[in-house]
Amino acid sequence: MATIVHHKDGEPPLTDKVRSTNVMLGIGLKVASVCVFVCMSSLLKASDGIPAGQLVFFRSFFAIFPVIVFIAWQGQLNVAFKTSEPFSHFWRGFVGVSAMSASFYGLTKLPLPEAIAISYATPLLTVLCSAVFLRETVRLYRWTAVFIGLAGVLIILWPRMSFFTGDSEFGGDQAIGALATLCGAGLAAIAMLLVRRLVQTERTPTIVVYFSIASSVIALVSLPFGWVWPTPAQAAFLVMAGIAGGVAQILLTESYRHADMSTIAPFEYTSMLLGLAIGYMMFGDIPSNEMMTGAVIVISAGIFIIYREHQLGLARARARKVSTPQG
Repeated sequence: MATIVHHKDGEPPLTDKVRSTNVMLGIGLKVASVCVFVCMSSLLKASDGIPAGQLVFFRSFFAIFPVIVFIAWQGQLNVAFKTSEPFSHFWRGFVGVSAMSASFYGLTKLPLPEAIAISYATPLLTVLCSAVFLRETVRLYRWTAVFIGLAGVLIILWPRMSFFTGDSEFGGDQAIGALATLCGAGLAAIAMLLVRRLVQTERTPTIVVYFSIASSVIALVSLPFGWVWPTPAQAAFLVMAGIAGGVAQILLTESYRHADMSTIAPFEYTSMLLGLAIGYMMFGDIPSNEMMTGAVIVISAGIFIIYREHQLGLARARARKVSTPQG
């Protein structure tokens, strides 16, 4: 059974079949998906003045089109809309929309590299939520990595949080934005748990299509709470961001066709380098020492968890091989 891998908002790739083992191609596609996801975030951030709920709608609705085209090209469109779990898709969409809304709000208030760094808390919180809600066994090594990683997140957050003590040079909007981004990371972790349950009964294309549809519809609930008419430039940014989100998901899908998760997952952290470059060139963001220190700690903890999962996966595979009768 192939591994299902999820992105920040808990959305799975469009397929769970690995067709080849071209590792370099898999790495290249993974890096390409990361680049497009960062470009998507940059376009959303550049749409200054657009409410978070409206950002979620454009991100979700316009992502549907490249995803549908890709599923049709794969010949899976005839099964993509068949589901036996409509309410599960709704709740998964509701949590996903909440995660994106919080994350996008934080993105509008924080420097781009800082928002990216805080979002790296998602895999750490996923381990925590798996232990609490799914009763999964988490041993000392992974618990240690989780708490070290969360300490790194605290280092990133501290200059913002000290605003509440009156010692910060930053405004209250940035403090709230930092908390919203962290809240978004936690909700994305919960969304991943919901997807884990869905994949037991639903096809992956079905989960992706219904997430895009559900999140678009749910995001419309925010319409009475301050949507604005975008300028032509803002509208172009929003549409391109949605399409970029769909394209990035396709690239992510293809990357996992060609290489194992444990091989290419660490390349997710290349988003920090690109975020630093785009943040500086487009928005004049200069990372603080606390942000860089915390990011290094969080990334190191995340890579260790990936490595540990890889080692445990190898151990389970060896155990199954030994227990399987020969001949």
